[in-house]
Amino acid sequence: MSLNPLTLVLVGWVAAAMLMALLWLVQRVSRNAAIADVGWCFGLGFVVIGYALVVEGDQDRRRLLAVMGGIYACRLGLYILLDRVLGKPEDGRYQRMRREWGDQAQLYFFIYFQLQAIAVAMFSLPFLVLMQNPRPTFSLWELAGLLLWLVAVLSESVADWHLATFRAKPWNRDRVCREGLWRYSRHPNYFFEWVHWWAYVLMGVGLSNGWITLIAPILMGWALLRVTGIPLAEAQALATRGEEYRAYKRTTSAFILWFPKGEFRKERM
Repeated sequence: MSLNPLTLVLVGWVAAAMLMALLWLVQRVSRNAAIADVGWCFGLGFVVIGYALVVEGDQDRRRLLAVMGGIYACRLGLYILLDRVLGKPEDGRYQRMRREWGDQAQLYFFIYFQLQAIAVAMFSLPFLVLMQNPRPTFSLWELAGLLLWLVAVLSESVADWHLATFRAKPWNRDRVCREGLWRYSRHPNYFFEWVHWWAYVLMGVGLSNGWITLIAPILMGWALLRVTGIPLAEAQALATRGEEYRAYKRTTSAFILWFPKGEFRKERM
């Protein structure tokens, strides 16, 4: 028996809230709040797979979306876990929050972790909408969305790999990565993360409730550009890399990939 979509979202939110409460307790011991990012990724993956098991809709489409959501969530979650959590000091952004919040840090972190649970529910909506489509064949829009998904997820993986390779070299400590995709954007990983969410919008073209899929890229763009993404990352980069990062900002696009300032003009000459 299929559950009401609103009930499914509420169940997903409650499950994510319980997971984030548990991870908040882990954070109290480890003093590494980056575990919240890992929880968001895996929480989203579990909720999406749960939807695929109970939603009424074409079975092949549900399986495809479960695989897409699972691969996306596991890749990003494992990357963050290995890069920022296991055996690593707390990310500078969270250290800054901990200092600014002082004695109230644990209360504010609990609220922050629970906001991640709400985000899980919000970002699961595109998957729920698409999985309910009963059409037995895939449309051209869905195939275009799948292609965009592949390009975005692979490109984000490449950006993460470029950065990890750069950081692995001892002589690059506290230096600015300008290698690979990072030559054309200060945050190529964020850019392709955002592009990835537009894949589900394409897949929802033609559905009466397909507009709901717009929630994810709009919300993700706002978060990356205005809240927890670029603003916090660049504040930390300026604090640790100083003038070198200021020079990087002057020549390199913040978000969308583009030629460094002056390079495009030189190539045309």
